[in-house]
Order: sequence, then C-alpha cells, then structure tokens
Amino acid sequence: MSRYDYDLFVIGAGSGGVRAARVAAGCGAEVAIAEEHRVGGTCVIRGCVPKKLLAYAAHFHEDFEDARAYGWSVDNARFDWPTLIASKDKEIDRLNGIYKRLLSESGVALIEARAVLADPHTIEIAGKRITADTILISTGARPVLPDEPGFDLGITSNEAFYLSDLPRRVVVAGGGYIACEFAGIFNGLGAEVTQLYRGEQILRGFDDDVRDTVAAEMRKKGIDIRVRTIIARTEKTAAGLAVTLSDGSCLDADAVMHAIGRRPNTANMGLKESGVDCGADDAVIVNEYSQSCVPNVYAVGDCTNRLNLTPVAIREGHAFADTVFGKNPTAVDHHTVPHAVFSQPPVGVVGLTEAAARLIHGAVDIYRTSFRPLKHTLSGRDEKTMMKLVVDRASQRVVGAHMVGLDAPEIIQTLAIAVKMGATKQQFDQTVAIHPTAAEEFVTLRTPLPEPEKKAAE
Repeated sequence: MSRYDYDLFVIGAGSGGVRAARVAAGCGAEVAIAEEHRVGGTCVIRGCVPKKLLAYAAHFHEDFEDARAYGWSVDNARFDWPTLIASKDKEIDRLNGIYKRLLSESGVALIEARAVLADPHTIEIAGKRITADTILISTGARPVLPDEPGFDLGITSNEAFYLSDLPRRVVVAGGGYIACEFAGIFNGLGAEVTQLYRGEQILRGFDDDVRDTVAAEMRKKGIDIRVRTIIARTEKTAAGLAVTLSDGSCLDADAVMHAIGRRPNTANMGLKESGVDCGADDAVIVNEYSQSCVPNVYAVGDCTNRLNLTPVAIREGHAFADTVFGKNPTAVDHHTVPHAVFSQPPVGVVGLTEAAARLIHGAVDIYRTSFRPLKHTLSGRDEKTMMKLVVDRASQRVVGAHMVGLDAPEIIQTLAIAVKMGATKQQFDQTVAIHPTAAEEFVTLRTPLPEPEKKAAE
C-alpha cells in the first residue's frame, strides 16, 4: 500500500495537466488534479478557442462586403457584441463540461481549489494537506502588466472576453501575436484601433517578410500601428480614457488593452520553499523529461516557458505520463513546431526564419511570392497573400515555410509534415499542384530570389 494519498497530484487543469492526469490514470496510477479557476486552462477558457471564435466574428464584415461582387445582397447587416459573447460563453461552458467529464471518466479526482506545495510530497489545498508520490506543475502563464501610471485602468486578454459592450476606441499595447490578434478582432468588429509597440516592427521572432506583410495588411484595414511608441500614462476622463504616449501625443480611448507578454504563473506556490528551482522569469527549470531539480516534481506547459503553445503542453503532459507511469521514457522534440497567428489576415509558420537559417546553414535559397488571392479578383479587395520557402542550399532541404493570408494556418499544418520529414525542394517541385488554390504556390515556386546585397563595412 502506498504511503501517499495519490501516486500523482497535478496542479493546474489546463490542456497539459489534463492530458498528463488522464494518461497517468490510464497507466493505473491514482491521480488527483487541482484547479482554482475553470477546467480547461488558458486555451479553452480565456485563450485560443474563444479568441478564434471572436476572430471568425471579426471577419464577417469583409465577407458581407465581398459577397456583393458575387451577386449577393446583404442588407441591414449589423453586429451585436452581447450576442457574440453569449454564444462564446455557451461554447466555453460546453468545453469546460467536456473536460470535467473526461477527467471523471478517466478516474481522476478533481479538486476545484487553489493548491500550493508545502514540501516536495505535500500539497495544501482547501485547508487540507494531501500527499503524493509525484507532483506535476501545470499552472500555465498570466498576462504581464506594465508599471506606468494608470495601468490599472486597462484590461488584458483575460478581461477582453467578458466586456459588456464593444469599446468604440481601443488602444492595444504590444506587438506580439495576442496584441495583433485582438487589434484585428476589435477593428473587424467596428472599433477604431491604435496598436503600439516599442520595437521596430510587430511580431518579433517571426520572419521579416511575415512581419512586414502583416503590418502592411493590418494598416490597410485601418489599424493605426505605431512602432517605437509605448504608453506613458493613462488617465480617466468624463469621456473615457486619455492615453499619453511616449512621444508626447495623446489618444482618447474607451479601452486600453495590455498585451505586452505573459509570465509563468508560479508565484506564491511554495516552489522555492520546496527546493524547486525557477528562472528569473519565474519559469520552472526542467530537463528534457520535464523533471525539475527535485526528482519527484515535474512541470509542463507555459509555466516552464519552453515553447508556449497548447499542443506542445499537451505533448509534454503525455510524454511526462509515458515517462513516469508508462515506463517509456519520452522526451519532447521542441524543434520544427508549426504555429499560427490568427490575425487579420492570419499567419502560418513552420521551421526556420530566413535570418535563423542563414545563421545555422550559411548559404540558403529563398523562394517567395506575393499575390492577390483569386477570391479578391472579383471583390476588388486590396489584400495580398505572401508565401515563402527557406531552403538549405547544400542539402536542398526545405527548412522553413511561411505564409500570410487566408487559410494560412490550415495550409501550414499539412505542409509541416513535409518540413518535419526533411522534404527537399525537388520533392516539393515533384508534387502536383491543386488548381486553383493558394496552396499550390508552395509547389510551383521555381526561381530563388537573388542573393541580398552585402552591406558595406562601416
């Protein structure tokens, strides 16, 4: 008989924690999981899923406009924010119920309360102490807040999903994927949007052609993107909010959204007191098997700040359970992971950027195209799709694929298989195109771009 209450105790019932708990239970372990908010975590409750539902809603105004060129008359179309939020809430409630049912059917005990570590084998929760042989931390991350005067008058992505009304004027602070996605959502639903970013160009870390294309297309849609600019202070006024910027100018707004980053949600959990090492960013430091410096304490997902994507957290959770309870040591490969930005237009990416490929491989061949999608030859909309392949010249392997445009995430998901398998440019060329599609461009690109001119030494 075990000297512990449970074989595994999971703190955090997001996608990674739920997967780990269910797989471990399937291996015969006695498992409990704690969640202080709603089961499903950031992605299901206040992230990927509700955000994409809002992104769908934001795109309809263009669909209505474009339909006229195809013979459709869409008269008196109007948008109602409360209806959208109610529909979104209904779907999130449904998913929350599914996650709870999956845990129950797997034999995992769910405790809906905050849990903290008392020591490496003891959890304090709801005034009780529970012991476990193995503990898994899967508490995700939370939005970072700035420290300028009046920052508390703003909201984050968490609150954006529950606004009672659609703000007419929105200032979005940040240049990452969350900032770009919400700028597109608010703009598409009819708000006047200004997006601020301290750097030279939005979407830092993405390929430069992706960054430039997204910024250009967002500006075409009416989003006022201001780079090298941040908020200096925010003040409440009779008409809403007055936002003073770092360049001295002032904006009137009804809402200010802070999307300047996320930080591992590990504070005040007893980790340090229990001997678990965390980095300067509060991330739990783990090895390739998600094991911390305390042998029986593991961590997966955004709280480790490795690659903060829901499918990666799920894979890490599954690998942890396979390693510890399935007796099948499994390390997660964090390389060549496809990802998307559900901006307007969306982005799909897998593999290396051009800059990274040049650093790693030296000589590379770049294939790139930009064109108006067939859909817009009738609608007349001035929107471009950009596609790009990055090829290691020596081996001719395609080491990066990048797309901005309609259906980019759907197209890149399938293309990621080829890139992950090490497909060559010749194999891409030998693949017959499906015509007429945008995706066919990835297998019909034939002429590499000229080598960029080297800058003269200063």
